[in-house]
Amino acid sequence: MLGLGAFAFAAPGMLALLLALPVIYWLLRLIPPLPKLVRFPAIRLLIGLEPTEQTPMKMPWWLLLLRLLLAAALILAVARPLLNPQADLPGRGPLLLVIDDGWSSAPGWTTRIAHAERLIQRAERGGRTVMLMGTAPAPIDQPITRRGALRPDETRTILRAFRPKPWPTDRAAAATELDQMQLDPGAYVVWLSDGLEDEGAARLTERLRRFDGLQVVVPDQASTPLLLLPPVAEGRDLKVRALRPAADGPRKVAVQAADEQGRVVARIDVDFAATATEGEGVLPTPAELRNRMARLDIEAQGGAGSAVLLDERHRRRPVAIMGERATAGGQPLLQEVYFLERALDPYVSLSIGDLETVLSRNTAVLLIPDGAVPSANDREEIAKWIERGGVAVRFAGANLAAGADTLVPTRLRLGDRALGGVMSWGEPSALAEFPANSPFLGIPIPKDVRISQQVLAEPTPDLAEKTWARLADGTPLVTAEKRGQGYLVLIHTTANTGWSNLSLSGLFVNMLQRLVTLSRGVAGDGVNKALKPWRTLDGFGRLGAPPAGAQILPADAAETFKPKPTTPPGLYGDENAQVAFNIGGRVGPPKPLALPSGVATDKLSEGGETDLSRWFLLAALLLLLADLLISLWLRGLLPRAVRLGRAAPAALLLLAMFAGAPDADAQQSPPPPRPQFQPQPSAPANPTTRDRPGPPPLSLEQALKGSLDIRLAYIVTGDKEVDDISKAGLEGLSEILRNRTSVEPADPVGLDLERDEPRLYPFIYWPVTSTQPALSPRAAASLDRYLRTGGIIFIDTRDQQLSFDRQAGGNPDLKRLLAGVETPPLVAMPPDHVLTRAFYLLSDMPGRWAGGKIWIESGGGRVNDGVTTIIIGANDYAGAWAVDQRGRGLMPVTPGGETQREMSFRVGVNLVMHALTGNYKDDHVHLPDIMQRLRR
Repeated sequence: MLGLGAFAFAAPGMLALLLALPVIYWLLRLIPPLPKLVRFPAIRLLIGLEPTEQTPMKMPWWLLLLRLLLAAALILAVARPLLNPQADLPGRGPLLLVIDDGWSSAPGWTTRIAHAERLIQRAERGGRTVMLMGTAPAPIDQPITRRGALRPDETRTILRAFRPKPWPTDRAAAATELDQMQLDPGAYVVWLSDGLEDEGAARLTERLRRFDGLQVVVPDQASTPLLLLPPVAEGRDLKVRALRPAADGPRKVAVQAADEQGRVVARIDVDFAATATEGEGVLPTPAELRNRMARLDIEAQGGAGSAVLLDERHRRRPVAIMGERATAGGQPLLQEVYFLERALDPYVSLSIGDLETVLSRNTAVLLIPDGAVPSANDREEIAKWIERGGVAVRFAGANLAAGADTLVPTRLRLGDRALGGVMSWGEPSALAEFPANSPFLGIPIPKDVRISQQVLAEPTPDLAEKTWARLADGTPLVTAEKRGQGYLVLIHTTANTGWSNLSLSGLFVNMLQRLVTLSRGVAGDGVNKALKPWRTLDGFGRLGAPPAGAQILPADAAETFKPKPTTPPGLYGDENAQVAFNIGGRVGPPKPLALPSGVATDKLSEGGETDLSRWFLLAALLLLLADLLISLWLRGLLPRAVRLGRAAPAALLLLAMFAGAPDADAQQSPPPPRPQFQPQPSAPANPTTRDRPGPPPLSLEQALKGSLDIRLAYIVTGDKEVDDISKAGLEGLSEILRNRTSVEPADPVGLDLERDEPRLYPFIYWPVTSTQPALSPRAAASLDRYLRTGGIIFIDTRDQQLSFDRQAGGNPDLKRLLAGVETPPLVAMPPDHVLTRAFYLLSDMPGRWAGGKIWIESGGGRVNDGVTTIIIGANDYAGAWAVDQRGRGLMPVTPGGETQREMSFRVGVNLVMHALTGNYKDDHVHLPDIMQRLRR
């Protein structure tokens, strides 16, 4: 590498090519520019030609300088210039890149990959191989990639497919993998760490230090990962907490709440004190807003660790207590409504009223204390409401123990059971462990909770399945039954302290919160059951489909169960109910990475050397484009869009000429009609039509289109099939002209004589059809002007039987179409006419069919030095000329086949050459050459 301060060349040997610049200069001076090409369509005679310009013999100095700069830019590009070059990597062995790709590497991931690519580039410059490995377990659906020492370009391809994983790193496993790999001890190691400490960090560091060199790259403060914890209910609001690895001064981060569609619905700031690693913020959440929130995210982090998914446990469900406000306002410590309200009010949207009032609202859970005994009609309404998905929770008491109430999940015995009194059956009983099918599974049971009185359930075969909580003696305390889409739950004791002290414990609050989640089926479908993955997070915190092979979340997943490849963080359940499984709260608090003394460190950054090769190549490309445009300009081959300014005077001249043409024609008296084409009595020629105005003046676009290029034209008949054949035929004839002659016609044009100007086109093909309407006076006048000003029209009746003898009477469609046109006398074309030798020597004029005669204007024509203006044939020439994209004929040619098609193409070439060159081949000076060719 050749260094020049802040500038260097990675391939300095290529700079030797600069010595070739004098040779290139000498060669460019010897090669003159290509001659300028001037197009010469016949219509340009009407508007004049530009003055002839001489082509310089030597290349202009500025063009020579441009091309030398182009060569120099290419040479500098292949020399790989570098801005702010970095030194070569230490050592001589391969480069080992170790990248932390766990959840904590998502912040600044783009910078991390860019840093790794710069290291690979430095290794490539030194001709060294590269080994790449990550410290996080690979996803179960990740394809197998090559391991070991690879070429830098192969490693770069693998690196670009690297993504952060939504689970912690396993550096101990990475160290074990390094022990199993046969690596060169002389390798130089760069560890792109996430800056966090874990259980395997010390072991990995010790293993990497055995190599020839080690450098650890740690993130800066902007890329330091933050861990967002699940929110905690604080009254009616949510407390949001976040953790950072080190207390590095005061810091403020923004946390936003979004709904299921990704729209931000709330935003707060979480403040870190100068000496604190935990920041807190309170998110005000009204019930409607809280129920809409689907996730929390730390802004500008973009990782799975900075995202928390929310489920029903974080929402405020609408809950109603059946009772009267007056009852709740009595002695509060004796009222059931008071205990229920105090237990749920901070966590749910609570309302109290009679049945009609609470069910008219959007109620999810209905609590029915024993004091609010529903009537028979009320029980029917409640049963229907449960079928539609509601959750009704009843509490026992003296009223329920009296019997005759059918709104219960299981049959009850009459009376109640008292424990601990003089006439009781025993001491007050504690609670047994919750069964596996209970939504209360996992809630700790305080040892001081005692039940002194309860209602008993009748033993039934399904009583065990309906029991969610039992006393220590096995009698049911909570029973439930699923009815339709909802649940009916019975707690076999009172909601106050009359029969137990349950309502005074935290267990009562936790149990009610679990029952509230039943309103969406979460707990009932298995909060404490094994749940299949429904949506999972990727390393960037994006929610998507679970990976192939993802396993179910086990039922005993405690708070310490960590996400891993088989159970990534996300939502587990189904489309109806999900449980959130987040990283926050399931991994340890982040701590800064502790490195042994003597280990070299560096900061993760986007800076570094910049390869300028692409910019020099871009400059060379721009210079090449400029050279191309200048060369086209010097040769006169720039596109018409660029040459519009040069063509403007010609276009204006054409506009002025065509705008004044109708007035000039109006001053002329029409000549008498020719006897050979007497108009039909039903459509007499009206002499007054000559006084009508002609077509409107041409637009600039039409003038340029017709004057700057030679185009063959055809008259549109209105018959789509015939018009398509005409267009295809002229396209095929144009291709023949381009291949065999110096004529380079552009795409053919279809003409409507009612609105288009025909005088821009030297040759017009007109197929005759029986359905074609007769020409209007304006169209006939336009065609007359075209014939008088030197245009040639080739009329093809396509009937193979054309004759203008008096006995034949001619073609009736042709007579009808030409009734308003001043047609000259016609005669059969003689064998020695100039059309038979305009380009090819022809003895016959076949088209799609052979035979028949060609009729031309008699008497040598009226204008253009005897050039024929009207040519009439009958052999369907366009059908013979029409070819597809591969050059194959579209229509059959009889009887001569492809040989006849070739002869018809030659007829078309002669017709066009006659239209463009006139009758110069009729001059006797060409006679010796023609006779010599005929003798061959």
